[in-house]
This record gives sequence, structure tokens and C-alpha cells, in this order.
Amino acid sequence: MNLTRRDFSRLALAAAPAARLLAKPNSVWDGVQVGINAPYSYHGAANTYDEVLAATVELGLSAVELRSQPVEQYMGVSNDLIPVVPAGPGGGRAAQQKKAPPRTLTDAQRQELRKWRLSASTEKIGAFRKMYEDGGVKIQIMKVDQIHTLSDEEIDYFFEMARRLGAQALSCEIPLSQTRRLGSFGEKHKLMIGYHGHVDITSPEAFGAPRSWETAMSYNKWNGINLDIGHFVAANNTSPIPFMMKYHDRITHIHVKDRGKNLGPAVAWGTGDTPIREVLQTMSKEKYKFQATIEMEHKIPEGSDTMAELRKCVDYCKSALS
Repeated sequence: MNLTRRDFSRLALAAAPAARLLAKPNSVWDGVQVGINAPYSYHGAANTYDEVLAATVELGLSAVELRSQPVEQYMGVSNDLIPVVPAGPGGGRAAQQKKAPPRTLTDAQRQELRKWRLSASTEKIGAFRKMYEDGGVKIQIMKVDQIHTLSDEEIDYFFEMARRLGAQALSCEIPLSQTRRLGSFGEKHKLMIGYHGHVDITSPEAFGAPRSWETAMSYNKWNGINLDIGHFVAANNTSPIPFMMKYHDRITHIHVKDRGKNLGPAVAWGTGDTPIREVLQTMSKEKYKFQATIEMEHKIPEGSDTMAELRKCVDYCKSALS
């Protein structure tokens, strides 16, 4: 019997007893916890909280870096107020068709969303965590888009959400100049913040060169690193392993993808310049406990699809750690 992902979702989530009967995934290989950036890495093929859980279990992954949108959806916010989750580049035709169009909230909608957040019951957050953990998936990192544009009260709300989900860190992509402010919230809530980088090594506001994270970390001990090893290689033309080893105690998680040097594009794993295998093996050897988070961004080949390519990424990690 071939089940669709939505069919699987219904089986897994319809009732707690049914969920407990399903085999739980375990993607801790040779001491390294492998997870996935969701819903982003599903390229629009899995967006809702139940689709994401079902797809993650289907891949055999037991941890996620989860964006906040599926949580707020579960909590009951109006769909009109949920900013669209960014979907990774690539993806097959079906995934592309499922991608929602960009949504920019009006000022009135932003105020309505803020009002909802500050009055929302947080009881469902615990239920959300239990649902994922009953399925065998830990929410180790929670990602918040554009968190630096929010009010202090909303930032507190998201840090509290991350804590209730059981997250070990909150992640985001914000300008370097905003990390002093956000670091104070990390200190207040005793939760690390992982700043994600891309490939701009010239802008004083961008996270691309090592000095950007070093500056942010000098502001507050709760400021940390979400190290994207593919972007690091593409921007800095060197291995990320020395940087990872030097600051391993400040890394919240790494994003795993393959890119070429000199701003080379994302490519199928094992065909670029990113030392994925060596990074994972170093994590195992050094007993690093931060998550190795799959972030698939390469173009989906003709005849394949998102889930098939993600399975290749999962198998690559497992092979590297076997």
C-alpha cells in the first residue's frame, strides 16, 4: 500500500495512541544529530505543521530546525496573518506549484498580528511539542524571520515559544548591528541565538566573513553561530572546519549543503568544494552536540523530486558517519 504524505500525516496525527504505534525515527549517527531546516528544505512540498512532521518522519530524521509559522498556524492564527514561509530554491514541478506567493503584510495586518500574539494562549505550544516528540522529532532550534523588526513584547513571545518547544537555541538572519539588542533577549531568556550567514563578506552588516560572528559574540555571550558550511566555502574559499573547531562552543547548529568556491552555486552533495563528509566526521570525533541541519538548495534534476533528493542527502550523512 503506497501512502501519500498527507495520508501518513493523518495516521500519525489523528490520535496519540496511533502515533505511539509508529516506528520513531533516529538520526543520531556516530554521535551526530542530523536534522533538517523545515519547512524551508521541503521546497513547498510540505508547509503545514502536520505535513512537515510527516515528511520528516518519512525521511527518518529525528530533529528539526523549525520556523515559527507552523507553530502559530497550530495555535490558531488567521492564515491571512501568517507571513509565507520562504521555500528553498529548486524543487520539482509539483513542489513549485504548491509554493505560496509572497505575502507582505500591511501595517494594519502587522498590528493585528502583534495583538494576536500578545493575547494568544501558550497552552497549545506544549501540545505542539508533544505532537512532534510523540512522532520522534525534537525541535532543537526555532527560527524566526525578521525578528529584529518586532517589538520587545513580540521578541519575548518568540523566546518563550522557543523555550516551551524545548529548543536549545533560536535562529535568525538579521543585520550585525541588531545583534547587540537581540543578544540582550538571549541573556534574559537564557537561550542561545544562532546567526545565519550567507556570502557577503564585504558589508559591515552581513554575516559572511568570520569577523562578523566574532563581533556579534563580543556583544553578548548568548550570541552564537549558525554556520552554513556551503555558504562559508563559497564566500571565504576555505574549509569551515578550523572556524567550527575554534568556536564550537558558540555554534548552535550548522547548515549542511554543497557549494563551490568563488561563489559557486549549490550543487548535488559530493560534487562541490564543501567538505561535508569531513565536517560531519569532525563533529563525531570531537563529540560536538550541535545539530547538523540538512538545508538542500541544489537544483532538482529532471526525473527526480524534492523528497528523492532529500533522501540522497540523508543517505550521504548516514554514509559519512557509518
